[in-house]
Amino acid sequence: MGEQKSGKGKVVIISGPSGVGKSTICREAIKRLDNASLSVSVTTRPKAEAEVDGRDYWFISRDEFQRRIDDDMLLEYAEVFGHLYGTPKDKVDEALRSGKTIILEIDVQGAEQAKAIYPDAETIFILPPSVDALAERMNGRGREDAETAKKRLDKANNEITTAERRYEHKVINDDLQQAVNEVVQIIDAASHKHSSAFGDAG
Repeated sequence: MGEQKSGKGKVVIISGPSGVGKSTICREAIKRLDNASLSVSVTTRPKAEAEVDGRDYWFISRDEFQRRIDDDMLLEYAEVFGHLYGTPKDKVDEALRSGKTIILEIDVQGAEQAKAIYPDAETIFILPPSVDALAERMNGRGREDAETAKKRLDKANNEITTAERRYEHKVINDDLQQAVNEVVQIIDAASHKHSSAFGDAG
């Protein structure tokens, strides 16, 4: 499990607290990157009205999720606020074999599991301009009660503390386009460095 199971592909892990805008950044970055794709996670949480199965997430039952754990089909998984989320292993390996850059938008806990399998994965953490700004964004979403919002904010603070030590790159999402630019530059540089290493070796 100690080496990246890939051809010339590259794994990029992008994490960040809930409400920081990482999904938007990932989608915008994909549009501007050559030969890159976003891994679609499986989840047991209910589908929101605007979400599309297979694009935003694969929405599955808890029993089906457990079957995938038992059959070792998930690269990483975690329980977040009562719902399970996981990354399908086969899709990631398929992308790597075809030489693609695959972006995993996963939380800090999942990132640790993925990094253990793909140690040369590039890690990027999306930060809010401030904790106050993040709290405002969370409240603005209007998705949950005050107690749940407080739990999310506490979790965000813990993730930010962890990220300072464990992530190679930090990008502050104060201005969306600037944040997307930075993420694209980091991934481009990492992909070229990775390709060069394979070129030198071959």
